[in-house]
Amino acid sequence: MSYDVGMTLMTPEMTFTQEVYEGNPVLLIRFNYDPLLVEEVRNIPSIKWSQTLKSWYVPDTPENRSRFELPSPVSPPPKRDLQKVGEINKPELNALREKLILKGYSENTQRTYYYEFAQFLYILGNHEAKSLDEERIRSYFLYCAEELQMKESQINSRYNAVKFYYEQVLGRDRLFINLPRPKRPSQLPKHISVRDIKRLFEAVTNKKHLLMLKLCYGMGLRVSEIVNLKVSDIDSGNMQVLIERAKGKKDRYVNLPESILGELRSYYIEYRPGKYLFEGQGGGKYSIRSAQNVFKSAMGKAKINKDVGIHGLRHSYATHLLENGTDISYIQSLLGHDSIKTTLGYTRVAQKNVKHVKSPLDSL
Repeated sequence: MSYDVGMTLMTPEMTFTQEVYEGNPVLLIRFNYDPLLVEEVRNIPSIKWSQTLKSWYVPDTPENRSRFELPSPVSPPPKRDLQKVGEINKPELNALREKLILKGYSENTQRTYYYEFAQFLYILGNHEAKSLDEERIRSYFLYCAEELQMKESQINSRYNAVKFYYEQVLGRDRLFINLPRPKRPSQLPKHISVRDIKRLFEAVTNKKHLLMLKLCYGMGLRVSEIVNLKVSDIDSGNMQVLIERAKGKKDRYVNLPESILGELRSYYIEYRPGKYLFEGQGGGKYSIRSAQNVFKSAMGKAKINKDVGIHGLRHSYATHLLENGTDISYIQSLLGHDSIKTTLGYTRVAQKNVKHVKSPLDSL
């Protein structure tokens, strides 16, 4: 599989090929001989020359794909999922996978839909999926609720995958009109108090980690958005930051906190990041897992005993803006929510006025 890279770290004349070499996935790097380019290539971390392949190569990792601006690899269907599915329905599972790729769904959505649909096909055995009617599909979801006792969230996830197959792959648009889905539980966004946010920051001594957490909170970013943040996205002149291709592949601008400008400049001078603002030790963008671990470690050091992940910083940003009197429509825009209903969920956790209400017990 070859990729035409276009704008890369070095030159558009380079080509990359996905291969398996000595049992490991690698990216072969080929280009017309140029002594200056060869010298530059030698400085790429973990790069090696193969006399057998007559090519330079690096491990096929997310960091290296990010470095060369390559798309994510298209993985074959996991064998364990295919083994569960009857022969008659294996083409349907592959058809779902191909449709998800062609429609440009995110890797996480592709993985979720593929797994959930595979579970659906496993139960069907050798019954042909494309011949099922509405009543049989209804019976299946009743089985999920009563026999498997699946939670509402998992049933909804499987419902979305099955619905995608019948509507997007088979084109049966009206099949799910009368098919009810379970009501989602109404959960409150988990956030952290202002006092604990301060404690969290005070517990972090690493400059890179501290800046990462401060920007997550100070701009209300998702963890995927903070690791994808490029140096070129930051416009300190207008005090704005471009959040590019966020959830739903939408761009938006957020405000750069004035209080962070000094730390941001100091960080840049010390770390000299290349393309991405936060880079891993081997180059390329910081991984999501590493960012999550930074937050978890900081929570432990600050002794904040609360069951919340790094996404809680985004929830805290929205909640604290609301408590400070910011208009809900502005918060919707800054968070990148399509619907105001999503943003209104924060009104249930904002405490500025509610906590002043006294219980009638206090008046006895």
